[in-house]
Amino acid sequence: MPSRLRLLLLAALLGLIGPGARAADAPLSVVASFSILGDLVQQVGGDRVQVSLLVGPDSDAHAVQPTPSMARRVAGAAVLFSNGLGFEGWMDRFLRAAAFRGTHVVVSAGLTPRAAASDHGHGHGHAHDVDPHAWQDVRHAIHFVARIADGLCAADAAHCAGHRARAEAATQRLQALHARIAAAWAAVPPDRRVVITTHEAFGYYGAAYGVRFLSAQGISSAAEPTPRAVAALVRQVKASGSRALFLERAGDPRLIERIARETGAVIGGTLYADALSAAGGPAASYETMMDHNTQALLRAVEAR
Repeated sequence: MPSRLRLLLLAALLGLIGPGARAADAPLSVVASFSILGDLVQQVGGDRVQVSLLVGPDSDAHAVQPTPSMARRVAGAAVLFSNGLGFEGWMDRFLRAAAFRGTHVVVSAGLTPRAAASDHGHGHGHAHDVDPHAWQDVRHAIHFVARIADGLCAADAAHCAGHRARAEAATQRLQALHARIAAAWAAVPPDRRVVITTHEAFGYYGAAYGVRFLSAQGISSAAEPTPRAVAALVRQVKASGSRALFLERAGDPRLIERIARETGAVIGGTLYADALSAAGGPAASYETMMDHNTQALLRAVEAR
């Protein structure tokens, strides 16, 4: 065979197998619906995943209006991870419109959700009034990690051992985080564990760690509290004696500011409920978010 023909055949062969070999070793393209979940996916997937977010840090995923750029983000993704429980009430319609053909993993599947603490609903026509903020109990984040590992292993079986190992390491960190938060609250007398927030997002946290959260606002940060609900909360705050008032990072500060004026309580700071902070902020990962919230809450209730 002439040498020139051999070279052409070799070039063609390399052209056929080269990209395929690189693609097989390339990171898996995955999408997470919001920043808190994206951080957990990154922890489990490590450098074997390329994670894109539909809703980024410091942004509210409750009332998203899907955009063409979001559709493009999921078009080539192998796996999409969402919270479920009605948190992304727009998700099913969005995936149909985007013609998503990958695997959709709902990380809350298998959990027993808490009922919403109010009748405000979640604002998305969700059939059941459940609280979607399951990640506020660290034990549920551990459940998320297991679901993420399952999803990544199904899509990337060749690297499943690595996903499982990273999931186990993340689980150990989260178990230590849960124990740390529980121990911190155990040192606070129960009658002092009362906190007022603008957003009813901390029911799982309260149940897990023995903290009572009062809120005039419904589960959705987009819900508008009624004057009657605000007046009722003002009475509750005065009766409880709590001075721990907190803004939720993605919410409207005017409600908590009004309650502070009417009760004489002091705003204790900002809590991160539905989104991480930007990189370099106080809540740039799930673990730092939970630590930040816990320390801010403890400072406020212990200052009473």
